[in-house]
Amino acid sequence: MLKEYMAKTAQLEQFDEELYKVIDGEPQNDKYLIATSEQPISAFHADEWLVAKDLPIRYAGFSSCYRREAGSAGKDAWGIFRVHQFEKIEQFVLTDPEKSWEAFDEMINYSEEFYKSLGVPYRVVAIVSGALNNAAAKKYDLEAWFPFQGEYKEKKYVHALNSTLCATERALCCLLENFQTEDGFKVPEPLRKYLPGAVDFIPFTKELPKNSTSATWGKEDQGKSKKAKKAPAAATTGASEAADKIKELAV
Repeated sequence: MLKEYMAKTAQLEQFDEELYKVIDGEPQNDKYLIATSEQPISAFHADEWLVAKDLPIRYAGFSSCYRREAGSAGKDAWGIFRVHQFEKIEQFVLTDPEKSWEAFDEMINYSEEFYKSLGVPYRVVAIVSGALNNAAAKKYDLEAWFPFQGEYKEKKYVHALNSTLCATERALCCLLENFQTEDGFKVPEPLRKYLPGAVDFIPFTKELPKNSTSATWGKEDQGKSKKAKKAPAAATTGASEAADKIKELAV
C-alpha cells in the first residue's frame, strides 16, 4: 500500500516495529507490505460519501500478511506459530455508529461459531484499555449548520470494525495439538470433506524429532525421562495416499 493510505489505517509505531517497507528510490512511491487485510479494505471507500441505506457494508478478506514482529524474539518463536509471512481471514464492516456494537457482536459470534465447528477449546478475553492502541488522544465533533432547520447538526463518520476469523498457520498448530493421538492426527469432522478420500485419521509416518518442542514438552509434562513411543512406520493405504495428495494441493 502507498504510505499515504497506510498512514490513515495503521498506527505510527507500526511503521517501524511491524511493517516491511518497499522502496524504489523515489520517496513518493514508498509502499508498505500489509500486516492485515483490513488495511487495504479500509481504503476501498477512501474519500467517498456513504449513504445510510447502503450500510452496513461487509467484507471478508483473505490475504497474505507480512509483519516484522520486532521485539518478539524468543516469544513463541517455534515452528509456524510466529512467522513473518502468514495467511489470514479478516472480517470488516462499515456501519452506522448507532449500530456498531451490533456489528461487533455479530463478528464475534461468527468467530465463535468457526471455532465451535472445529471442536477447538477457546475463550473470549476482554482486552484492557491500557493495551489498546492510542488512535484517539482528543476528539472534536464537527457540527454543520442546517439553515432550513435552523440548527447545528453533527456530521457523523461511519464506524469501521474488523475481526480476525482465522490465522491459518496458528489454527493448524492449535488443531494439531488438540487432535493428535499417539499414532496420528484425528481430522475434525468439518475438515474431512476437503481431504482426498474424506479420511478421518492421518497416521504419523515417521518418529518425532528428538529436539522438537513437542518432544521436550512431553517429557516435562510426564515429569520423567522416557523414550518417546515410536509412531507406526507405515500408514494405511487410504490415509497415506491422502497425505501425499495434500502436499500437491494448492489454494
